[in-house]
Amino acid sequence: MRTTAGEHRVDVIYRRIDDDFLDPVHFRTDSILGCAGLINAARAGKVTIANAVGNGVADDKLLYTYVPDLIRYYLGETPLLDNVETHRLDDPGVLEHVLAHCHELVVKPVDGSGGSGIVIGSQASDEELDVLRKKLTRDPRGWIAQREVKLSMVPTLIGDKLRPRHVDLRPFAVNDGNTVSVLPGGLTRVALPEGALVVNSSQGGGSKDTWVLMGPADTDPATPTGPVDDHPGAIPSQRPPDPGPDGAGVSGQQQQQQQGRGVRC
Repeated sequence: MRTTAGEHRVDVIYRRIDDDFLDPVHFRTDSILGCAGLINAARAGKVTIANAVGNGVADDKLLYTYVPDLIRYYLGETPLLDNVETHRLDDPGVLEHVLAHCHELVVKPVDGSGGSGIVIGSQASDEELDVLRKKLTRDPRGWIAQREVKLSMVPTLIGDKLRPRHVDLRPFAVNDGNTVSVLPGGLTRVALPEGALVVNSSQGGGSKDTWVLMGPADTDPATPTGPVDDHPGAIPSQRPPDPGPDGAGVSGQQQQQQQGRGVRC
C-alpha cells in the first residue's frame, strides 16, 4: 500500500467490491477498482482476504430462511434467536398469500444489495404494488417477503432541528477459528428521510456515533470495587452494557476499528 510515508506491507484486506472487479488478472480485465495480482498473492499466503472470493453466496437473501435449519443440522444446536418471519415465495401456497397481503409486508429481491429493489408495502402506492405483484408472479424464486420490523427511533439533527429518525445497530463478530467474539462496538445506521425504514447509505441513509456504556465495576474479591478514581488499579468490567430503559443502551462511539495492519477496498 502506497502512503505518504512510503510503501507498507498489507497483511489483511477487507474487501468492499464484487468478485468480478477484484483482480483484472483473473476476472474482468477492464476493472480499475481492484488490484492486479491480488488473487495470486492470496493463493501464495502473502495476504488474507477477510471476506474471501465466493462468499457472496451468503448474500442471497433466500439463504436467510434456511439459517435455523443450518444451525440445527451442522451444529446440532437450537437457535437462540428467531429469524424475522420470512416467506419463500416458491413454497406451495405462499405466493398467493403474499400477493394478497403485500401491502402489509416488506418484499425484497434475493440478489439485491444496498436496499435496492425493496418494497415496503405499507409505504407503497397502489400502482407500485400492482407492478410488484406482476414481478412476483413472473419470478417467485427471485423474491422473499418479511413482516415489517418496527425500528427504534432516535433524535437526529436534520438541518438545525432535532427530528425522530429510524435506526438499526449492526454488531461485528470475529471468528478466530475456535471461538466467535462480538466486538464492543458496532455500526449504527440511520434512515435520514422522514418516515423511511431503509437505513442503507446508498438509499439516503447515514450513520450515528455508537457509544458502549461500561457495566458496573468487577465484583471479583481480588479486584477493588468503587469508583475507578479511588482505585487506579481497578479492572473495568467485561460484562455486556446495560441496555437502558428503552433497550437501546448501545447507541453512540463510532464503529470500533480493529487493531493491526490492513486495508479496506
